[in-house]
Amino acid sequence: MTESPATPTPELDAEALRQRALAALLTARERTTLLTDSVDDRELTAQHSPLMSPLVWDLAHIGNQEELWLLRGVAGREAMRPEIDGLYDAFEHPRASRPSLPLLPPAEARSYAAEVRGRALDVLESTALIGDRPLLEAGFAFGMIAQHEQQHDETMLITHQLRSGPAVLTAPEPPRPTDAASLPAEVMVPGGPFTMGTSTEPWALDNERPAHVREVPGFFIDTAPVTCGAYERFIEDGGYTDQRWWAPEGWAMVRENRLTAPLFWHRDGGQWLRRRFGVTEPVPADEPVLHVSWYEADAYARWSGRRLPTEAEWEKTARDDPASGRSRRYPWGDEDPSPERANLGQRHLRPAPAGAYPAGRSPLGVRQLIGDVWEWTSSDFLPYPGFSAFPYREYSEVFFGPAHKVLRGGSFAVDTVACRGTFRNWDLPVRRQIFSGFRTARDI
Repeated sequence: MTESPATPTPELDAEALRQRALAALLTARERTTLLTDSVDDRELTAQHSPLMSPLVWDLAHIGNQEELWLLRGVAGREAMRPEIDGLYDAFEHPRASRPSLPLLPPAEARSYAAEVRGRALDVLESTALIGDRPLLEAGFAFGMIAQHEQQHDETMLITHQLRSGPAVLTAPEPPRPTDAASLPAEVMVPGGPFTMGTSTEPWALDNERPAHVREVPGFFIDTAPVTCGAYERFIEDGGYTDQRWWAPEGWAMVRENRLTAPLFWHRDGGQWLRRRFGVTEPVPADEPVLHVSWYEADAYARWSGRRLPTEAEWEKTARDDPASGRSRRYPWGDEDPSPERANLGQRHLRPAPAGAYPAGRSPLGVRQLIGDVWEWTSSDFLPYPGFSAFPYREYSEVFFGPAHKVLRGGSFAVDTVACRGTFRNWDLPVRRQIFSGFRTARDI
């Protein structure tokens, strides 16, 4: 281990940190239970797509990581079941091969995860969260595990989207905006320096660190994410049959897989339909487009005479406050996300229509930067100046390079504990099953 992951903020005393960690862990487990109890054992052990693990693997992996970091790493306890560590090592076994492993059956996986959790809560109750141990500074280990579980909950929600069969999940509809028609199509973001990343966010992960100054020229950016209706115009204009708009690797992907639309879309009776968590429905024109790869987002941007924003442009839009000259935690300020500000936490099972959540807008009026859809940027996933891996290289460092593109902002499937203005997601540019959309930008 290297340096402390955070400089503790004065307002977070030990008891406040403990309550925050407890709430985050309980919220994550409640969601894990919903995602795994909503299907039977046959579906838990099935592989619904070679891109994803069986749900029962995710369940036991969540427990195993919690044991590794909280029971063994923090409390120094002996391993409960050392023989299963290799089965649930994400780097040892690719997703496509996991169904062939001798995985814990559903009842045993549930029992193991529950026993680990009970012991982990005892550790949380008895451990000092402010001190000289890097893993414990500001309760980092507990925040990391809560984020890890929520990230796997998002992965499991993707598996639910990929599974066939009737719907098993329900949620209320997201709010509709009342002023979307009057919003400008784009907003100008003035050029200048801003502070990117963080050195003080207690549970920020290593790739978000350290804070550093970036100089960004002025640019225009979409007020809201690109909608399904706008993307349909790209399709109808021959977007998937015109090589001009595509990066060479993207064009090869289109031709090899005969792509004609976003994942889960199909044409029927003169209209576009989509499948969403077991329900087939017309594609909503005013909703941000979802399940598009980086190559599709890039091709649309080129077709529209624009481009994808860089990661620095996205973060400047989301965090920079021109009036004060400082970087906020979120577009609306430093307060934690709330249902009025952002579509997060699987509260809804779809993005809100473009232009929703006026309370979550940035100082310049840009909306839905947090929640709804992950937004592809043009940037490769690279370390910040002064990056230091913590607490292990495999979280971020092994993925740095041109193979992965950065996504920002979070989706409706992301919990608040794993979503902030500095949070960085990354994936291969071919990925479509993730809850990804985009917005476009242009130079001044």
